Amino acid sequence: MNIFLKSLVVSCFLYFFYLIPVEAQSTKEAAKYGQFIYYLSKYYVDTINTEQLVDEAIKWHLSDLDPHSTYISKEEVQKMNEPLKGNFEGIGISFNILNDTLFVITPIPGGPSEKVGILSGDRIIKVDGKNIAGIGLTNEDVFSLLRGDKGTKVRVSVYRRNYPRLQEFTITRDKIPINSLDAAYIVKNNIGYIKLNRFSLTTIEEFYKASIDLIGKGAENLILDLTGNAGGYLDVAVLLSDQFLDDEKLIVYTKGMHSSRNEYFASKPGLFENGNVVILIDEGSASASEIVSGAVQDWDRGIIIGRRSFGKGLVQRQLELLDGSMVRLTTAKYYTPSGRLIQKPYGEGNDTYEREIVERYEHGEFVHKDSIQFPDSLRYETLLNKRTVFGGGGIMPDIFIPLDTTYYSDYFRELVRTGVLNQFVLNYVDKNRQKLQKKYPDFSAFNSNYFVTENMYYELVEYAEDEGVKRPEDISSEMSEKFTTTLKAYVARDLWTTSEFYEVINQTDDNFLKAVEVMSDWDNYSRKLLQ
Repeated sequence: MNIFLKSLVVSCFLYFFYLIPVEAQSTKEAAKYGQFIYYLSKYYVDTINTEQLVDEAIKWHLSDLDPHSTYISKEEVQKMNEPLKGNFEGIGISFNILNDTLFVITPIPGGPSEKVGILSGDRIIKVDGKNIAGIGLTNEDVFSLLRGDKGTKVRVSVYRRNYPRLQEFTITRDKIPINSLDAAYIVKNNIGYIKLNRFSLTTIEEFYKASIDLIGKGAENLILDLTGNAGGYLDVAVLLSDQFLDDEKLIVYTKGMHSSRNEYFASKPGLFENGNVVILIDEGSASASEIVSGAVQDWDRGIIIGRRSFGKGLVQRQLELLDGSMVRLTTAKYYTPSGRLIQKPYGEGNDTYEREIVERYEHGEFVHKDSIQFPDSLRYETLLNKRTVFGGGGIMPDIFIPLDTTYYSDYFRELVRTGVLNQFVLNYVDKNRQKLQKKYPDFSAFNSNYFVTENMYYELVEYAEDEGVKRPEDISSEMSEKFTTTLKAYVARDLWTTSEFYEVINQTDDNFLKAVEVMSDWDNYSRKLLQ
């Protein structure tokens, strides 16, 4: 079928199956473009890659609309959907490539690898009899080798410390969860903590399960950490907001040129409708994160702590094209219950839009609250206590916490950027795993009694220097409490999970520490901020 006929089929397909009105003028223009492509392919003097030409044309048109309307190739569609669907099919390991070898950080609990006996620290040397060590393995190579359809089998040969020969395992691939919940634990007394990294199809199930566990341990109040959470599904944000708000309270509404106003209300009893709530946000919190924090703030339901959120208030709809590719098209804008549009301006082009976060930093907003100025036209009031809040570019927290620039030294950033810090800890845990597990049989013992020594720090400096990271001029000044806490957190992650990582790292996190302070003196803070 030629391109001209395909364009007509697309129009009919959209009309009958998606019930999108196709105006006569639009059909005429689509036919005209299809005819142009047909002429190119039939008469042009040289060979034309018409598929690439159409792809580039779609990208160009979308880039001229808004920053969040995008084209997604058929190859990218599956990879894009995996994190939001909440699972993929594979063998179920968290891995890293260490010294050009596939290193198992941890098998996913209940997954196929754990079931056959794969252990943390194992090195996968062969896959289906083919050597994969020392060949310049990449993450993409690992995905290609180990992911596959549920029910298929893969044979791996594993080197394990203190074993004289390779261990052989046959693993049956299965659905592997991609968790949207990074951490959940009791902070102290009746305060629970949950950190979410995205809003996926499994988020509510994960949140509910973690919350029930925390409530069973005595949690009545919750710190919800949405820092760095770039969002996800709108419906999931609504369901999460419903955990904090009484029935019939408006959570968010959307409207657009071709879509009427849609309102979303709290409708079910929530697990934390009665307790105290603190939500942590920062410049990486966007979209669905802003829906939740905006609803909680507008209803004077909780206290928002951190820095101004990203400012994404556009709703996208994914529309499939004939070849399996998609366009993600902005169809509406969303508004908080008080009527705030959180979307930041994008009329000056995508480059300016993408630089806006950098400009915030350069302008001093990450450090000084006073550098943030909102015009009176963006002033709104909360719905119960008539407090002043602002729209037009993110959620402004009730309590501002500046970015700790002293923590992120040039040396620390270089250790993280190059992966040296991660590689050092992987090696350290691999060499000392049995000794550490014997000395610290559970996380509680580790958290209370493990300390990063000067020797370990100097070993890191020497290791980093061997890897090309120049040692700092004043080595001792780098060994701050936050630096050593970060090292300890990495060790905890490799011995247990990301939940233990955050339980350690939060001990020196300013946002978290302020949240605990607020929770511990709730009457005082709520009187100042919510009434």
